[in-house]
Amino acid sequence: MLQTVSAFSRLGEENAFAVLARAVDLQRQGRDIVNLGIGQPDFQTPAHIVEAAVKALRDGHHGYTPATGILPLREAIAADLRRRLNVDVSPDLVMVTPGGKVAMHMAILMFGEPGAEIMYPDPGFPIYRSMIEYAGATPVPIPIREGNGFAFSAQETLSLITPKTRLIIVNSPANPTGGVTPKAEIDALAKGLAKFPDVAILSDEIYGQMTYDGETHQTLLAYPEIRDRLILLDGASKTYAMTGWRLGWSVWPTSLYENARKLAVNSFSCTSAATQFAGVAALEGPQDAVRDMVAEFDRRRKIVVEGLNCLPNVSAAIPKGAFYAFPNISRTGWKAKPLAAALLEEAGVATIGGPDFGVHGEGYIRLSYANSADNIRKALGRMGDFLANRKPG
Repeated sequence: MLQTVSAFSRLGEENAFAVLARAVDLQRQGRDIVNLGIGQPDFQTPAHIVEAAVKALRDGHHGYTPATGILPLREAIAADLRRRLNVDVSPDLVMVTPGGKVAMHMAILMFGEPGAEIMYPDPGFPIYRSMIEYAGATPVPIPIREGNGFAFSAQETLSLITPKTRLIIVNSPANPTGGVTPKAEIDALAKGLAKFPDVAILSDEIYGQMTYDGETHQTLLAYPEIRDRLILLDGASKTYAMTGWRLGWSVWPTSLYENARKLAVNSFSCTSAATQFAGVAALEGPQDAVRDMVAEFDRRRKIVVEGLNCLPNVSAAIPKGAFYAFPNISRTGWKAKPLAAALLEEAGVATIGGPDFGVHGEGYIRLSYANSADNIRKALGRMGDFLANRKPG
């Protein structure tokens, strides 16, 4: 019998894809399913981006590119960061990857080994913990609390650092909660990290352009005191509705960039050439589609929050970013994962149970409002009927 290395026994997964597969299976059986589980925009990629990829293919861009990405795209990424966030980044420190997850993998593999500790948000994107455990490091959850607006607490985060801490992962705007950490907390975190010069930071800012109610995204790139150990993760998947294109990028400190380049050469070689030319068009072209999409998400966000707060024994904090709501269902008597499973199988509504995002996710479920307003209202109606008539267990 074949036996793989023990690390694979520690490898987790992203349950949203399992829920998606089950929802599709039920639809094939003739069931009407409203999918609020998967975290991807329900919009088409803007036409000018698609045309740029088609042109690249017609122009013969069919081969390998540099492992770090084509220079025009790296320059466009640096220019975009300067324009949006008022930070200067050298294109020579930008790494283009087939999706944002790759930067996660790289950073965690660089710092994760037995005896090391890596801190990550909980509830948070499940691949953080999965990759930390795969690398052999000890995962240390940073509690993300509803009472704090689903923002991380700088004081609590800093208090968790030990001599074994090698990397801290932060995420704002956040998946799964929709929380946006205010500037004062980010200021405090950057200031406090001055006492820990050997700790690296991975800032996942993939939802950076999706904020509401006057909130503004505060990038950790804006803090020169930590730039020499900061890794930025971003990409086109959410902002430009390009999840299937697999286009991510990251910014690395000088001391780590060569390691990232070698990992690229040893793993994916390069990102698809046509996809990279599409990325140039996304960043340099009109941004109307982005603004329109975020405005529509904002409209749906209000429908979701109002509807959730009308459900029996459910309360929902107002998400300030991304396209997720993370309602508190603890008063319903249901545990989160059984409720999510029952909502899918019995009510035809796909959601994700909070524990799939970490130990602090119990008592919550995640809804993605990347679906039409009509479907959202339909889902909320079904959830209300289910909770009014179906007892736990």
